[in-house]
Amino acid sequence: MPSPRRVRTSPPKAVCIALIAVFSVASVGAQTANQKPTTEPAPPTAASKTGEAPNVLVQLNAALEGLAEKVSPAVVQILVTGFGPIREEDRSQTALIVRQHAVGSGVIVDPTGYIVTNSHVVEGAQQIRVALPLGTSTDSSGLVPIGKRRILDARLVGQHKETDLALLKIDGRDLPTLPLVSHEPPHVGQLVFAIGSPEGLQNSVTMGVVSALARQPDPTKAMTYIQTDAPINPGNSGGPLVDMNGSVVGINTFILSQGGGSEGLGFAIPARVVDFVYHSLRKYGHVHRVEIGAAAQDITPTLADGLKLPQSWGVVVVDVTPDGPAAAAGLQIQDIILSADGRRIETLPGLTAALYLHRIDKVVKLDVLRGKERKTLYVPAIEHRDQMDQLLDAVNPENSLVARLGVLAIDISGDLAAKVKSELRIPSGVIVVGRAAELITPETGLQAGDVIHQLNTTHIDTVAQLRSGLDALKREAPVVLQIERDGGLMYVSFEME
Repeated sequence: MPSPRRVRTSPPKAVCIALIAVFSVASVGAQTANQKPTTEPAPPTAASKTGEAPNVLVQLNAALEGLAEKVSPAVVQILVTGFGPIREEDRSQTALIVRQHAVGSGVIVDPTGYIVTNSHVVEGAQQIRVALPLGTSTDSSGLVPIGKRRILDARLVGQHKETDLALLKIDGRDLPTLPLVSHEPPHVGQLVFAIGSPEGLQNSVTMGVVSALARQPDPTKAMTYIQTDAPINPGNSGGPLVDMNGSVVGINTFILSQGGGSEGLGFAIPARVVDFVYHSLRKYGHVHRVEIGAAAQDITPTLADGLKLPQSWGVVVVDVTPDGPAAAAGLQIQDIILSADGRRIETLPGLTAALYLHRIDKVVKLDVLRGKERKTLYVPAIEHRDQMDQLLDAVNPENSLVARLGVLAIDISGDLAAKVKSELRIPSGVIVVGRAAELITPETGLQAGDVIHQLNTTHIDTVAQLRSGLDALKREAPVVLQIERDGGLMYVSFEME
């Protein structure tokens, strides 16, 4: 996806006037006591006599109130009931899964009820509910009775852990929305506002500025974030960071904090990334990316010296797949990639990010340095298929349904076994492909991609074996499933219904 043109615009007139007023007050305050004014002081204004605020502050206040009134109706509270490990640090080990409740935030991006939030907000969710924004109350206290809150059930359309984004759907029509794509890219120093439910306090608004752009907390990952000092606390996750026009700048995702509270180091997923993931999740249920049939790595001074490269920094091609699109376009090993789709490339995450946002129906424009010669190559993009696509291809509803768990699952056998066994701790079992809709089932906490290895004390090798073992259990009988998730083993326990 090509980068939008960077356009810097002036803030609203009221903000400019207010800033001038602030600087004027600071200037007056800087005069020393022994300095005498050259003219007589101006007579007090009507506002100062009556104690009223100066007109510029009234204008600024009205602008901020108007912004909050415009944006808040599209920001929802996410109420999650699910399962998770008792101790966070035990996720890589065998852990006990317990019932948990969580509160997060989300933003309505389509009037028919599509809502973007964070993936970690709905992680392990068995039930997801959405509390729509509270209406205006006639009570002078400004409070709205709990009974007047409109809470709807939501279903998970898809989630993408790499970007920490998830898409939910509620039944709605003509709902208020916020635009994800702004014609004005964010810039450092820009006023922004975080809206969400910190500590469960719905529709809280905080103000700050964009502290930095393209922050990369983890150098091994391509994701970069917008940094802001707008106060963000637990519960803000999934809520929007908006500009003065009410456009989404990013989706708030995490903070850096020693004590767990806001310390002015908040991070938001850029809106262009959110928009890309939203459309992919809505269309496929997961994110489709492009590949070009080549691999690259960061250049180090030692690497540059040994290979006699023309520069000691940047990204160099280290592999080109034979008969792949990059090979067909003329890309070669030791080519230094200078830019991709017009974006300057200096690090491997930068290249990964550029390809990540590239549209599948367009060629990738690469500017490379080969020796001392610059070349422009046009590489056809090919689609990287998500592993869940391949699993869904193997689903036969008649054979895959495990009714008593409310899931679709497939055996690890044949071609699938050859692909996934090397990635599993226990190279057998059945893979959960998805949940079956409209079945009354126990709250299991199972997720797509989980591998079931054991039912109580019985080792599980096939869907038929799992189904038979469940059918033998009576109502309210205890069920303990040993599952493998993200490379770790854990138990999920519940009572049979």
